[in-house]
Amino acid sequence: MRREIQKWYSPRLNKNMEIVAYGHYGFALLLFPTAAADYLEYERFYLIDSIRHHIETGKCKVYSINSINSESWLNSRMKPKAKAMRHQQYNGYITKEVVPFIFNDCGGRVPIITSGASLGAFHAVNTVLRRPDLFDGFIAMSGTYDLKWYADKYYDENVYFNSPVDYMPNLNDEYWLNLLRSKQHLHFVTGQGPYEHPKSSIDMGDILRKKGIPCEVDLWGHDMRHDWPTWRLMLPHYLESRF
Repeated sequence: MRREIQKWYSPRLNKNMEIVAYGHYGFALLLFPTAAADYLEYERFYLIDSIRHHIETGKCKVYSINSINSESWLNSRMKPKAKAMRHQQYNGYITKEVVPFIFNDCGGRVPIITSGASLGAFHAVNTVLRRPDLFDGFIAMSGTYDLKWYADKYYDENVYFNSPVDYMPNLNDEYWLNLLRSKQHLHFVTGQGPYEHPKSSIDMGDILRKKGIPCEVDLWGHDMRHDWPTWRLMLPHYLESRF
């Protein structure tokens, strides 16, 4: 299996950012790390091994990137306004740098499905809902989608426009809604065991359906806890059964 690490200086983030690519063919699966982790987290916790078959057979080509959560919502030393601005800079890094890199690496435009667990699921969903012109769907595992959980009572337009439970109910632009309505892979999947919060997925599913946006909310068992063994089952199951 091809495994290739690349790095470039991001002018939007003012730092070097790494990305690792696995495989040669298939649609692009873009992975967002959990919490404050890095681009190799999914490899260290054997999630890449769990989907190796799908990579090696050319179903998907996986890209895993760094987070900047430790420089935004998870940094207790930063002022809330600066955290929100840093988040917006990260959005720009994804759309203006990572997406062109993926297209170039794949030799042209390919479908991009985002995925991630926990805080990575939030980023996966927010990225697609904000830019359905660039992204084709998500597999969101064990996520919460209310940014106010992380903003510690701070609220401004950057928080609003990155909090799906806030901005999606008010989205009325038919151009963007129709793009989202055309998606076939909007999957919320969560366990119901310790430290999971299935209501977050249920609520997001209700919000999207009220807008006529088709999505799947899949609740796994009460033995499925918020941890890597759960996600190592979820992601290969979805690649096998939905793609």
